[in-house]
Amino acid sequence: MTRVHTGVDSPIGRLTLVGEDGALVGLYLEQHRRRPAAEWFGADVSAGFQDAAVQLGEYFAGCRTGFDLRLCPQGTPFEQQVWQAVARIPYGSTRSYGELARELGDPRLAQAVGAANARNPLCIVIPCHRVVGADGSLTGYAGGLERKRFLLNLEQPSPDLAGRLF
Repeated sequence: MTRVHTGVDSPIGRLTLVGEDGALVGLYLEQHRRRPAAEWFGADVSAGFQDAAVQLGEYFAGCRTGFDLRLCPQGTPFEQQVWQAVARIPYGSTRSYGELARELGDPRLAQAVGAANARNPLCIVIPCHRVVGADGSLTGYAGGLERKRFLLNLEQPSPDLAGRLF
């Protein structure tokens, strides 16, 4: 298992993409809370991340609403369940921690859902920015609330196009 990484520019700063055995295992923002130590990323390479870079570019250009990448996030079984639930949140939508906890079968797990969401190693691709407080407020985001706000705004249709069929 050889882990490698590369950097990709984006409107929210440089992104670090981490791959292992052909799968994306990490996507980190600059000043990302819980960012692994540099040696965890492996060698800095320029090849092997073309699909991810293209799809991220399309997402930021407003031309992509989901990702078609081989992912292999590493976490506990509960974290994996939470990340799968987060991955099902539709583009342009949000869910609260409590809603995700209920979806997982136990509304008392809202705080545990929040902790697992905070450890998501594939931000943007597993859209943890779509998880908000019970009242719809923006709550913690490993990349900072300004980036979370940017991503949520990116996923909203412009007012002049909202509701149009053609």
